[in-house]
Amino acid sequence: MQFLAEGTEDDGETPALRRAARSNDWAGTGLRDRPGFLIRRLHQIHTALFMQECAGEGITPVQYSVLTALDQMGPSEQIAISRAVGLDRTSTADVMQRLEKRKMIRRRTSPKDRRSKIATLTEVGEAVLARIDAAASAAHTRTLEPLDPEQRRALMQAMRRIVDTYPDLERKSF
Repeated sequence: MQFLAEGTEDDGETPALRRAARSNDWAGTGLRDRPGFLIRRLHQIHTALFMQECAGEGITPVQYSVLTALDQMGPSEQIAISRAVGLDRTSTADVMQRLEKRKMIRRRTSPKDRRSKIATLTEVGEAVLARIDAAASAAHTRTLEPLDPEQRRALMQAMRRIVDTYPDLERKSF
């Protein structure tokens, strides 16, 4: 199944971009016509750019998202953070444990439900966020840099639409 025929008028690619794509090992495999493959590669590229920009802190994009969510939401139950960031419960608990070990968050048992944990951003976590916000923003900018402003807007709009169409799907464990 081909989603966009290579070299078509509306694919938005210049001859230079097509040559660059063909120079990749995967270019001749048909993978570049599969949305899932391209999304996975884009995620890998963004993660690498994020790690370059934020190298000094040793924070992953997911950890940054959790810290940002806690900063914006205030003290929250882990399940609320899980929903906000789009992680399953197990992954959220793992990320929270790593952040707690590094003293970026504090967790306590909820007084309303002993099975539930409430996470709070610590001063260490706040300081890390303050130090890396600009670097994380630079990674986001670098990710979209190959696109012109209209293409950036269109890509962001398309990604939001896809994510909004399947609000709970990413949190399911398969």
